[in-house]
Amino acid sequence: MNGKNLEVLVMAGLFVLLLAAPFVVYPVLMMQMLCFALFASAFNLLIGYVGLLSFGHAMFFGGAAYITAHTVKVMGFPPEAGILAGTLAAAVLALATGVLAIRRQGIYFAMVTLALAQMVYFYCLQSPYTGGEDGIQGVPRGRMFGMIDLSNDLTLYYVVLAIFTFGFFVIYRTIHSPFGQVLKAIRENEPRAISLGYRVDQYKLMAFVLSGTLAGLAGSTKAIVFQLASLTDAAWQMSGEVVLMTLLGGLGTVIGPAVGAILIILMQEKFKTLGDWVLVTQGVVFVLTVLLFRKGIAGEIAAYATRIRR
Repeated sequence: MNGKNLEVLVMAGLFVLLLAAPFVVYPVLMMQMLCFALFASAFNLLIGYVGLLSFGHAMFFGGAAYITAHTVKVMGFPPEAGILAGTLAAAVLALATGVLAIRRQGIYFAMVTLALAQMVYFYCLQSPYTGGEDGIQGVPRGRMFGMIDLSNDLTLYYVVLAIFTFGFFVIYRTIHSPFGQVLKAIRENEPRAISLGYRVDQYKLMAFVLSGTLAGLAGSTKAIVFQLASLTDAAWQMSGEVVLMTLLGGLGTVIGPAVGAILIILMQEKFKTLGDWVLVTQGVVFVLTVLLFRKGIAGEIAAYATRIRR
């Protein structure tokens, strides 16, 4: 069995587990994991396969959450239209941000994305439409397509699972497409990719927009699940947290960021009685992972499986 077939088999097994998970684990906790797993996977598409470190991905996640919450609660949109509106808004924001940031590299790219994300954060704080520090609360879940009652947690879980599966499939197909191979070439040796005739900036911009759009899809879904859009979703700490999730699970791996997101959410849930010490615990876990698992948890498992096959 080759590596790709094994990868598909593992993902199929995980999908079966996710189908049964809400009967064992609290559905709202599972939905939170799926939203952040999609967010981390979208972020990994940019840093893991293009080599661009963004410190501002929270602006897509949080901005989409605010748009979805506002359109659903204030404008009366059905949930599917609200999620679509938030995702499209994230795509437009990613396009505008990418045009400004994509010509920079390294720390300069990271700082530009962070600065733009802080502008979005302060807009969310000051805008009369976002509820200030209180955020937008009491977002109605409503009925999807007029038929699916999302007030039931179990029903909503399978809707969120379908959204996660769609987003993850888009990322998987992108990675394994000719477009994805060009992205990897840019990551490994950008001058060589330029010499081969590829318009590198256009490829990076398309990857940035796709990553921001899928991050927005995750934020929009989270706003429906928790019936809330808050400043936490758009804060720079959220951008740092998604970096931690990606590195913990495995940078540049397919399922690693999702694994990292699940572990971080579980850690926050189990240690929430510790208050701010949760952050200390996360820091310790991160340091140990960097020291003991250089490729992340999923990355080390994949490398071990490769050695066994050989």
